[in-house]
Amino acid sequence: MATTLSTPHQAVYDPNSQEFSVAGVIRPRSVDEIAPSLSALRQAIEVARGVLYINVKRLVQMNNTAFHAFSRVILDACRSRSDIRFVVVTSSVVGWTERMFRHLSRIEPQVTVEVYDSKFYPGQSFVEDTSFIPILRTQTKMTWRHERAILPRHGMRPGIHMADICCGIGDFAVLVRKEFQPARIVALDHSRASLAYARNVAADFGIVDIEYSYGDASEMLLEDDQFDLVTCRHSLQIFNQPHVLLKELYRICKPGGRVYITNEKNSHCLGEPRSQSIQWTYNEVAKLFSHFEMDVELGPKSRRFLADAGFEDIRVESFMVTNLDGDPQDFADIITAWENVYAGEMAVKRGDPPEFIERFRQGFRDHIFAALHPKGYAGWPIWAASGRKPL
Repeated sequence: MATTLSTPHQAVYDPNSQEFSVAGVIRPRSVDEIAPSLSALRQAIEVARGVLYINVKRLVQMNNTAFHAFSRVILDACRSRSDIRFVVVTSSVVGWTERMFRHLSRIEPQVTVEVYDSKFYPGQSFVEDTSFIPILRTQTKMTWRHERAILPRHGMRPGIHMADICCGIGDFAVLVRKEFQPARIVALDHSRASLAYARNVAADFGIVDIEYSYGDASEMLLEDDQFDLVTCRHSLQIFNQPHVLLKELYRICKPGGRVYITNEKNSHCLGEPRSQSIQWTYNEVAKLFSHFEMDVELGPKSRRFLADAGFEDIRVESFMVTNLDGDPQDFADIITAWENVYAGEMAVKRGDPPEFIERFRQGFRDHIFAALHPKGYAGWPIWAASGRKPL
């Protein structure tokens, strides 16, 4: 069941997950204005068994009139039904919802509040750490040489409205702005440290027309059908539910617009000399990420993911970033950063023994050796793919 009112909010109940979602802006002058949504909540409570989830992750605003009305329905249900429990799911992106709904949990033991970010995705602590900033900077520097030629084939052109989701430190948005001159760029990320870095860089260069936004990519506070092009680079592979992100990317893309993604297949990283050590190491990288529910082998699967999400006219191509793309030291710097994170914090957290970690580190060092060797070759494959949202 779904209710859409003249006020800009939505109330939707999903019986499969027993989740009642409220999104948008709810600022009624009287309770009568939100009566259909309150009725939908009562109906959800009637059919729910065990736990009813109240999802407010995309609730932008709610005044006291609305809050007290929704709270009264929940509290009345708690007093009439001892068999039901309510879990209010909030997000730090809209931190006021946690503070507001915590009041309910304090007065009613059948109500609990969960902050979604604590369960955002298993690898969050690794990829949102500031130690990743040098990786992101150098990676973009090397991939841009390829992507600037690829992007026009996937919907990039001057004057469009675009969103860069999981924008990291914002360097891709800056490069796109300079090269292609979109009319509007929204750049969103969940890492406060990365966004702070992006905003500082923009300020240093006098860039004022990129809209940097803090947000949860799986529950964005962006309206439907806004953007001609939505980009999401190197990000589906680090989420344990990439289909959830694609659903959001699809939602904010205009009908006829495109969603552009890049992902990797780490086990195909290569190098000569010392190829055997290098191959073993990147096979182990894939296993390590899999342990933390991330899939750095996702690149060639892009077509399937886009098709399953409902996109059409799917385009897929791959390119190899190598030590010959400019200064070989840049490639070596990327590998050094990988070693520090993968063979450092991640391997230790998985509980790997010292002898494994040392062999793991040696593989990265062998890849660096190949990258810097005067006759060596080192490669890192990336898949770029896009799909069009049907009209």
